[in-house]
Amino acid sequence: MNMNKTIVKISPLLLLALLPMGACKSIAKSGDGEAVKKEAVLPTDREKIVQPVKAVYTSEELAKGIVKGDWAVETVNGKKAVGETAPFLKFDPDQKRVYGNNGCNIINASYRYNPADSTLVFSDVLSTMMACGMEGITDMEFNAALGAAHYYTWSLSGDDYRMTLYDADHQPVMEMMHQNFQFLNGTWLVTQIDGEAVNVPDMKLVIDVDEGKLHGNTGCNILNGSLETDMDAANSISFQKIITTRMACPDDNYETQLLVALEEACRAKPLERGKVELLNNLNKVVLVLERTSDN
Repeated sequence: MNMNKTIVKISPLLLLALLPMGACKSIAKSGDGEAVKKEAVLPTDREKIVQPVKAVYTSEELAKGIVKGDWAVETVNGKKAVGETAPFLKFDPDQKRVYGNNGCNIINASYRYNPADSTLVFSDVLSTMMACGMEGITDMEFNAALGAAHYYTWSLSGDDYRMTLYDADHQPVMEMMHQNFQFLNGTWLVTQIDGEAVNVPDMKLVIDVDEGKLHGNTGCNILNGSLETDMDAANSISFQKIITTRMACPDDNYETQLLVALEEACRAKPLERGKVELLNNLNKVVLVLERTSDN
């Protein structure tokens, strides 16, 4: 099978918009503590992160039928959307462009929509041309569904926003679920690790979803890392490239448990009263975080 890639008019913005996705990567600890200290940022030194309104769907936007943000594709023409990679679409309303993956190849296109008559049409669809396997939906099926799309509806179902695309005959061609990680933005106090209550006032994490960055303090050392999101499942995340300073810590410190829990975390779940659970790939809670006003 010829696996060579031929790129067809892919916009340079695509490379910025679509970063490699990953989950549950290993932690790398720096061997040069002084070098890390110069780069690391304590939560108390960081400005409070305000959740950007434009990144979250409001009830007013829902009523207006605004189309934006990241959407995991769940079905295509009634078939479960499973491919070599997780199919998704990323709508950029400012540029009127959509980026994504059809289960095998990277795609981008123009889109226009009109909430008044519920129309949503894609044009100028471009794609890489990598040879694809036959598992799940095919890239041709995905692209054909985009080409056939003419109408859309979307609604709030529980905690999930869902969008359905229809063809000109009002037959569904694609169903999607909105991926929204903005609830993770801000400063968090670690209150539980792997089921054990933790009371370490300095153990805090600062998460910046839009920048994909993680800062914090283990209660003993400063840590820095990155946050990546994944379209495979709702609220699928991974913390990567985590480094810490190398100060000696007391024997009863929870630093190692915290780092292992961050490595295992694969999904984030918002709770009531400003709390968040981080779960591993077995759906076990490995961290509980509580929002704090301390920056």
